[in-house]
Amino acid sequence: MIPYVKSKLKTFVGGIHPREDGKHLTRDTKEIAAPLPKTVYLLMNQHIGAPCKPIVKKGDFVKKGQLVGESQGFVSANIHASISGKVLDVAPWPHPVTGTKSPAVIIERADDDSWIEGADVPFDPDQITPDQIRQLVQSAGIVGLGGATFPTHVKLTPPRDKTIDTVVMNGAECEPYLTCDYRLMLDKPHEIIQGLKLVMKCIGCKNAHIGIEANKEDVYALFKSIVSDEPNIKVDLLEVKYPQGAEHQLIKALLHREFKPKQLPLEVGAIVINVATAFSIYEAVRFKRPLIQRIITVTGDGVEKPQNFLVRLGTPVKSLLEEAMASPHINKIIFGGPMMGIAQSNRDTAVTVKGTGGILALRSAQQFRSRACIRCGRCIEHCPYGLNPGELSIQSEAQEFNLAQENNVMECKECGCCTYICPAKRPIVHLIKFAKVEIAKQTAKKAASAG
Repeated sequence: MIPYVKSKLKTFVGGIHPREDGKHLTRDTKEIAAPLPKTVYLLMNQHIGAPCKPIVKKGDFVKKGQLVGESQGFVSANIHASISGKVLDVAPWPHPVTGTKSPAVIIERADDDSWIEGADVPFDPDQITPDQIRQLVQSAGIVGLGGATFPTHVKLTPPRDKTIDTVVMNGAECEPYLTCDYRLMLDKPHEIIQGLKLVMKCIGCKNAHIGIEANKEDVYALFKSIVSDEPNIKVDLLEVKYPQGAEHQLIKALLHREFKPKQLPLEVGAIVINVATAFSIYEAVRFKRPLIQRIITVTGDGVEKPQNFLVRLGTPVKSLLEEAMASPHINKIIFGGPMMGIAQSNRDTAVTVKGTGGILALRSAQQFRSRACIRCGRCIEHCPYGLNPGELSIQSEAQEFNLAQENNVMECKECGCCTYICPAKRPIVHLIKFAKVEIAKQTAKKAASAG
């Protein structure tokens, strides 16, 4: 372990540190492959942007790695078969994040688990061009695996009038309970660094910063040793604080650059990638492997054997919970962590998608009674974006959406710090989400009437 002085750790203004982060449950559990599912449900919108178009039909036989959902636009990401087998149907299926039904390719597993021809082929990346990197990443359907699911090839194609001088790699994993990135960093550090270098080459950038929270000193020491002969790649230790891994906070802490919540990092000459995304880029370029699996932390007091599983995309959550020996008394299941995760109404239909970093099963989830705002100002103190969340929640509750918009409700990133810290237990983020939806409806209605 490398000793550190807290005052010297890099950080940002605001944020919180949850009293119980739950990482001890899976911190020391090595990644294991989850049993192959009998059936996968591959939703066609596993990313920010245009949904994919299914290009297979009921009765088709597909191979692992075969394209089954074709991107429909630049901001979109291909979907590939995560198992070999027969297409049972192409039909609507409940989406675990949006809560609505989305088209899905449903595949029943065959005994054969071999890759489609042309995939999983070793490739020497030393002579590869930036355009080839971008093309392979786009073809592989890679998105931001830290949870945002923004198509990665778009990040690797900055506008011509924007100069990117620094790549920031997020190894913070600040969301409580999740340790999927931590285990990946311990097990695949060289591959992650190679993925980072491919990103740097792709956008013609010479400098990189890797941010790692101080509760991962072993990873910090490991990465420092790997890049010891790389003067342009710096590894920095960050204060343990949520949301340390968010783009704005990470760039502020590591580069001392600030930009508005609605702006992208490229406005200050940077792009941010997650460590799992960097690993997937390495896999796509080095072996021509599309994104068909990822590490998922299955944890919480609702399972007897919390574990980091390597999971095929589209795997039913119910089977993962069974593998982790779920309790029959679970009263809440969350996709992701407790701060920004999405609670599931039905674990029987929920399936994994590209953005699923964790499944949190709880049997002691507390139920709080919300009260009126007491004007204590704690939400303002801890908001990483300098907003007044309490006031925004009041305006949203009163359906004063124009006023909420004037007070920058659209700049809220829904990190949950305000809800966590609120002594009145107000559902602040829930109310802000409500306001955003209603504002979007009003904007669409005005656009339709103007057209």
